[in-house]
Amino acid sequence: MTAHPTRVGEDPHLGIIMPVPPPTRRVCPECLRLSTTWVHLRQCLTCGQVGCCDSSPMRHARAHAATTGHVIVRSIEPGEDWRWCYVDEQFV
Repeated sequence: MTAHPTRVGEDPHLGIIMPVPPPTRRVCPECLRLSTTWVHLRQCLTCGQVGCCDSSPMRHARAHAATTGHVIVRSIEPGEDWRWCYVDEQFV
């Protein structure tokens, strides 16, 4: 079993982060396709995919992480500047 880091910035998954441009649209494409709503948006820091947060009914950002292994996201909400690892359940 892998030890989980205890300090911000030590997450072993940070190596999958790629340079991704900010999204051109602030929408969850899957929610639009399904006619569902979202609360907040997250952007995958491996491929740039935008999805809805865990407070949203469909949790598309987490589903994307589970199916692709792209486990680090950032908030794209105005005034927020943080990253989250779904595997280690911590800010990175």
